[in-house]
Amino acid sequence: MTVENRRVAERGIQAESADTLPDCASEIPDTQGQPDQRRIPINKVGIKDIRHPVRVKDRSQGEQHTVAHFNAYVDLPQHFKGTHMSRFVEILNEHEREISVESFRSILAEMRSRLEAEQAHLEMTFPYFMMKQAPVSGAESQMDYAVTLRGHQNHDDYRVIIEVQVPVTSLCPCSKSISDYGAHNQRSHVTLQVRARDFVWVEDLVEMVEAEASCDLYGVLKRPDEKYVTEHAYDNPKFVEDLVRDIAGRLEDDDRILWYTVGAENFESIHNHSAYAWIERDKDEPLP
Repeated sequence: MTVENRRVAERGIQAESADTLPDCASEIPDTQGQPDQRRIPINKVGIKDIRHPVRVKDRSQGEQHTVAHFNAYVDLPQHFKGTHMSRFVEILNEHEREISVESFRSILAEMRSRLEAEQAHLEMTFPYFMMKQAPVSGAESQMDYAVTLRGHQNHDDYRVIIEVQVPVTSLCPCSKSISDYGAHNQRSHVTLQVRARDFVWVEDLVEMVEAEASCDLYGVLKRPDEKYVTEHAYDNPKFVEDLVRDIAGRLEDDDRILWYTVGAENFESIHNHSAYAWIERDKDEPLP
């Protein structure tokens, strides 16, 4: 169905054969399109948590196919009662399996057009898989990372933020310094968000984080590998503050990155709470 025919059908006009099919749709009132007397605009209205297959670029394999959870919203002016929720689903389904980072902009533009909105927002969260080799044995295993793309478009602005959550190991410098032997360590989740001027591989962001951790994680470890990661973490102790600062230093040196946030949560192994640190930085603004 062409875009023009689709629009005709949405208005309740028969697009195929008016002579053989009754024009029932035109008799059904459009409740969402009725005026609203409260005169209160809504910033975001739409759908949350709909699953759809997607393809994303893969640095080593070219691309990989995965399943994403989508949130899609538009703004609603004060004089409209509601938006047409089904149109969000229609837009996603019309792309079939061709949703990608590159198609984000066209999907947002279509959302604005079909829903007669000034602003459109699209979020896509999916697991991204990377093959990793154990540091000594070379045993291969898949690691998955949670990735979210957040797109925003209005009449004069389009931007996409990439978010990656990377699990790593952190070892406490204080524990190491005060103990006769051993030191407590824990798994940490580092959440990195970036807005970039050029294309950035998900793998690049993951590797930035893992390079600054006490040690990174692996799906499969043989005994020589386990010895290595234990000793490597012991030789690279990091407070949660060290972790976010060191990652921020790498982002500062990367000319592709315009803006970023980096947050780290250490799930403490000797406390009943987490340790947390967070940095936000717009690189157009001078450092203090």
